[in-house]
Amino acid sequence: MNAPYLEVTFRRGKPLAAYLYLPRREGDRTASSEPVEDSLVIDRSADGRVIGLEIINPGAVSADRVNGILRQLQQPELPIGELAPLRVA
Repeated sequence: MNAPYLEVTFRRGKPLAAYLYLPRREGDRTASSEPVEDSLVIDRSADGRVIGLEIINPGAVSADRVNGILRQLQQPELPIGELAPLRVA
């Protein structure tokens, strides 16, 4: 997968969690997870590359916050439209 994408999981019509998939190589799996704050966890591959962001409480995380984390991780920011489901959550 070469393009990032956001997946939101709902339960009983309410957002339960979200995951931002970042570019990864075939066979990449999460080898370590690093909590950033109560609502965000960074997932890394075995060789330390960032491969995703777990968004534990989608309603508590803004698109600006996600892009701020991506900047800190030296990852490209995403257009606000790509993160629009977080606003709905």
